[in-house]
Amino acid sequence: MPQRATRSEKLDLRLTPSAKQTLQAAAEATHKSVSEFVLDSALREAEERLACRRVFTLDDADWDRFVAALDAPPRALERLERLFREPDIFDRSTDDEP
Repeated sequence: MPQRATRSEKLDLRLTPSAKQTLQAAAEATHKSVSEFVLDSALREAEERLACRRVFTLDDADWDRFVAALDAPPRALERLERLFREPDIFDRSTDDEP
């Protein structure tokens, strides 16, 4: 049997009496406590919101363009190349200190 994670964190909410009644009714309808209902609903919504940041789908044409962009050689960026040629503060010797 899988081990349940210990719930050690707390989240407090302020809500209107009407909102509380709505949550209580919905929790009752799903045979859950209000805490379970709110947590399950919030986590489900959070997962949906975050999914677009972790998973994306492309049709065949877009996939081919995406792969081509990944496989393409990097562009030469003169300002970046110049920056990398300059010594940084860690490359300076202690003799260069004022």
